[in-house]
Amino acid sequence: MKILALDVGNKRIGTAVSDELGMFAHPLYTIHRKGIKRDIEEIIRILEEHRIEKLVVGLPRNMDGTLGFQGEKTMKFVNSLQREIGMDVEYIDERLSTQEAKEIMLANNIRQENKKNIIDTIAAVVILDDYLKRVREG
Repeated sequence: MKILALDVGNKRIGTAVSDELGMFAHPLYTIHRKGIKRDIEEIIRILEEHRIEKLVVGLPRNMDGTLGFQGEKTMKFVNSLQREIGMDVEYIDERLSTQEAKEIMLANNIRQENKKNIIDTIAAVVILDDYLKRVREG
């Protein structure tokens, strides 16, 4: 079963997809937000092109676990997306995914000017990898 993960931000949406067996998370690309209608159209295109069967979305929470403003914005976007695609969405706590993505980029010597364009996609890989580990561990 192929799974798509999204890291939804105000300006960009990072995307990552699993392999057919649901073992590995692979980066796709970053969607530069152009309005909810166009953003949803792009996600639908990805769902169809990659024959996605499950959607996982990183849900930003405050460090105390509560849902803050950004989490509410993410859920509002995902609710609009769900109305268009009719697919259930599983949320994954993404509190530290961006920090982990930054550490990955630092460890791989990714140049500063490239960071802004790929950090969301790397965060989506982190989110998907976290989800896949949880599924494997049961």
